[in-house]
Amino acid sequence: MIEHLLNPLVCERFRNEARYREGHLRVVNALPARRVLGLHSPEIKQVAKRLSREGGEVVMPDGTHLICANGAEVIRAFEAVPSDGLYYEETVIWGYLVNHVKCSLDERLAMLGRFVPVMDNWAVCDSYCAHAKWMARADKVALWVFLEHWFRSESEFEVRFAVVVAMCYFLNEEWLNKVLERINRLDFGRIKSKYKTVKGKPKVAQQGTVQGAEPYYVRMGVAWLLATALAKFPDATRVFVRSSNLPGDVVKLYVRKARESFRTRMVVAV
Repeated sequence: MIEHLLNPLVCERFRNEARYREGHLRVVNALPARRVLGLHSPEIKQVAKRLSREGGEVVMPDGTHLICANGAEVIRAFEAVPSDGLYYEETVIWGYLVNHVKCSLDERLAMLGRFVPVMDNWAVCDSYCAHAKWMARADKVALWVFLEHWFRSESEFEVRFAVVVAMCYFLNEEWLNKVLERINRLDFGRIKSKYKTVKGKPKVAQQGTVQGAEPYYVRMGVAWLLATALAKFPDATRVFVRSSNLPGDVVKLYVRKARESFRTRMVVAV
């Protein structure tokens, strides 16, 4: 698709240093089938901004070259091809373009609805959510209705998407109880993951593995949300955790995150 735009920006250390490459792949932890070029976040953002403003050339799987006039046309090109053939960096850029494009809320949610199923990695999910600043200004009722569909999903990163968006844009006095009530109803047993659980930390990066119970990235997302809620609403969060139906390992992850955080390390977590 846009590999020709990304290749010149690949970090030389990723190309030439095995240890550095291992570290990068370990952090991203993409699934084995998802290829990783090795770009850093600033370069990925740079390409996304340029495509959003100016468009650019996109190479389709059949070799056809498309000249896209703007970011919306690049998004349509991404939507037209099987997502499993994209590089990790291309999926991140796709998400950034959804955030950058100028359109109505309904149009953006429609584009986002086609992008969320492409998320198959924590970094794609979280980078999208962190940069979706339009959500802070959006109609929260309409956005929550949209999130509810993904909360009910059986796919790991679709659920994590809903959890992380709720953490980033709904942890306030008006929405706190609704957010906590919703994560309390998550059925972790029905959420499917493509990641395999392994014991111990592998000596080399093993793409698609985690050291925790399935669905690991939903469990971590909920723990992160709770640690963030603790920083903002300590009393309400402690009361919720004590009476919740959350799995014990999720509560333990939350306590660990709370103790690691500068904002909450002095607060009794449970």
